[in-house]
Amino acid sequence: MHTFGKDDLSTIWGKCEPPCLSLYQSTHRGHPENKQDRIRFKNLVKVLEESLQQRFPDDEIQPLLKPFWALAVDTSFWKHTLDGLAILGAKGFFRVYNLQRPTQELAVVADSFHIKPLLRILQSADRFQILALNRHTIRLFEGNRDVLGEIEPAQGVPRTLIEALGEELTEQHQTVASYGGAGGGEQGMHHGHGSKESEVDSDAQRFFRAVDQAILEYHSRASGLPLILASLPEHHHMFHELSRNPFLIPESIDIHPDALPSVEELRKLAWRLVEPRYLARLAHLVEKFGKAWSEGLGSDDPSLITKAGLEGRVATLLIEADRVLPGRINAATGDVDPDDLSHPQVDDLLDDLGELTLKRGGLVIIVPTERMPTKTGAAAIFRY
Repeated sequence: MHTFGKDDLSTIWGKCEPPCLSLYQSTHRGHPENKQDRIRFKNLVKVLEESLQQRFPDDEIQPLLKPFWALAVDTSFWKHTLDGLAILGAKGFFRVYNLQRPTQELAVVADSFHIKPLLRILQSADRFQILALNRHTIRLFEGNRDVLGEIEPAQGVPRTLIEALGEELTEQHQTVASYGGAGGGEQGMHHGHGSKESEVDSDAQRFFRAVDQAILEYHSRASGLPLILASLPEHHHMFHELSRNPFLIPESIDIHPDALPSVEELRKLAWRLVEPRYLARLAHLVEKFGKAWSEGLGSDDPSLITKAGLEGRVATLLIEADRVLPGRINAATGDVDPDDLSHPQVDDLLDDLGELTLKRGGLVIIVPTERMPTKTGAAAIFRY
């Protein structure tokens, strides 16, 4: 089981020796809903098999499908799924990604892996991270408009005050820490006055500064996602004042997750802050496309976008999330050939355009149908 990240793209592109098998399906986290997941998976594997049988002999097909069928009988695996699966297979390569969002069912054999649902995870404008903070510990979450899950901070990120300050921790704060809990509602029991209480605040400042630097270095820069602070109100000003993280948004969640009944409640609070930014970003991209179109620097024609993509001229590509356009790109001529998705060399044309754009340094944004500015499933802004 793998978690999909930006670094996986180069691995995926480099490991596909055709035929390349891509399987996507939604899954369920609990019983009894998850009982149907394995049955649907087996049906999708059969679709892969039928597509392969159109062109390849049985002795080549079976090694490709062997890890898929092995996964089908892995009872433990199917008891611990999340909201979706992405499974990619080729000769000598098999990768399973557990997804935090549902995905449309798809089983396709082609000359390249189908990666649009994975691009949605990386490139979608609705993703964010949450830093849950008190004076003693941190927690980190990542999610989108649909789901939120806790993630393990990177190795260089201090999880606790003691881990961050070690021997530099003041004696007064050691006393406070021994009384105060690590929960979101802890206030700490301050003994003494004046300078001793200032020592506690000084420790908190140094802890917050160490956390801020590490989160920026190991998470925010790598992901490019907006960061939301979730903590008690008295911690907001201190953290925002010392933070040097440009991804930290000004708005905060005025409660620590430990005081909430569920992670779902935390997601709802976060989405209220992120949604206006999400809608503003999409509106900006749509407006930018309209301006480019009027100046002859934009197109919704997949054929024209393909030729521009091969020339490295696509700066930004908007792709409709749930649209599939079966077809192939002729890399030599730039021509687009419509075809049948069941053919073992045919993938989603929109998926191929996204891959082509990314490989040449462009930006790809997966957009919900209701926000797309075109009816073709694609909208490109050209560099020149």
